[in-house]
Amino acid sequence: MTMAGTRADTAHPGIGQDGAPAPVPIADDVHWIGALDPQLRRFDLILRTANGTTYNAYAVRGRDGVAVVDTVKAEFAEPFFARLEQVARYDEIRVIVLNHLEPDHSGALPELMRRAPQARLIISKRAPAMLKALLKADDEEIRYETVDTGHEIDLGGRRLKFLHTPFLHWPDTQCTYLVEEQVLFSGDVFGCHHCDRRLFNDRVGDFRFAFEYYYAHIMRPFKAHVLDALRLIEPLPLKLIAPTHGPILRERPRRYVARYRELSGGAALEPMPVDSAPLRTLLIFYLSAYGSTARMAEAICAGAETVHSVRVSLYDLDGGESEPFVDLIEAADALALGSPTVNGDAVKPVWDLLSSLAVVNLRGKVGAAFGSYGWSGEAVPMIEDRLRGLKLRVPLPGLRLKLIPTDAELADCRDFGRRLARALVGDAASGSGNGQAARGVIDFAELG
Repeated sequence: MTMAGTRADTAHPGIGQDGAPAPVPIADDVHWIGALDPQLRRFDLILRTANGTTYNAYAVRGRDGVAVVDTVKAEFAEPFFARLEQVARYDEIRVIVLNHLEPDHSGALPELMRRAPQARLIISKRAPAMLKALLKADDEEIRYETVDTGHEIDLGGRRLKFLHTPFLHWPDTQCTYLVEEQVLFSGDVFGCHHCDRRLFNDRVGDFRFAFEYYYAHIMRPFKAHVLDALRLIEPLPLKLIAPTHGPILRERPRRYVARYRELSGGAALEPMPVDSAPLRTLLIFYLSAYGSTARMAEAICAGAETVHSVRVSLYDLDGGESEPFVDLIEAADALALGSPTVNGDAVKPVWDLLSSLAVVNLRGKVGAAFGSYGWSGEAVPMIEDRLRGLKLRVPLPGLRLKLIPTDAELADCRDFGRRLARALVGDAASGSGNGQAARGVIDFAELG
């Protein structure tokens, strides 16, 4: 069942060539088998999500069998099982590990237990009561084992070691460490609500604001417990951190551990800078009434990604707040804004974002506007005028499409994104890029 390669450098990891769900190798015989939820805009009623979220689950193969680490929200069970079935048979599954019993991670558990009845269910020592309430069952109906810090399970050349990390952010939470591959399955710790099909932190768009927003709303109330967990995690050799939400942290994973200590220890907080590698950054913001401007934004993003050395980030203004975006825009090289035309104007969240940029030096940055319209399409030229007023350089005429974009018009959007990215790197040619997806690194401040 070994899948060649561990870097998953396809254009869209998790999606096969036929568009069907595909598992993604993250280490030798370790695969991501989770699910993508890009349309989610509010999580647990309190968190806004400009990029949706992921429900990350993993399969680990040893000589003696397979472990499944976490599952997915019930509504996303189908792609989860589709990915799992490509890397393991159900009769090979020896253990199912749940690091956290919240329904977004345990939703597919009942069906997985039905399909793999021989598997041992592994939960933390504080989880049984929650498990019984979740499954509406008693001890006679559920077979499970509890583990604590230091307990191990040997899959045959692959040892899963458990770390008891309660209240991060439920009492039942734990982390699971794959000793031989130095992979930490961290549960919600080091996670965030940021869905990007490129999946890995060195491939996805800029998610710094989502990382800190998640910490502030989910982990900050339990800072003392975070510090207790860090005392268990920091001594571990770490090649990769695999959380249950957001990007998989394979590039400089210890930076994220250090950032948690800084956030939890009362140190002065500074923005986490983008790495100083020679990359140009393009941010694409949009708001869409019926999905047409969203489809344009996605196509523009796909076109821009084909240009080497440009790192592209895509954000839905309906799921975010202006304040954290301002810092991202200040650090970026280019900004594209998409809006439908409503009553002869761009929509209010676009103007809110633009008005918040008055305090930022934007001179010389590249700007662009796009959007779908029904009647007259004033939004795009109005946005362009405002971008020029803010001293951005607008090298391409804004892109306007009437109502629902056709396949040919979406191809024009991809070309628009490619030309915008090439203008950003100083290449005015309109030909196609070199086909390499932009690779970026989020560099947390040097913290030792």
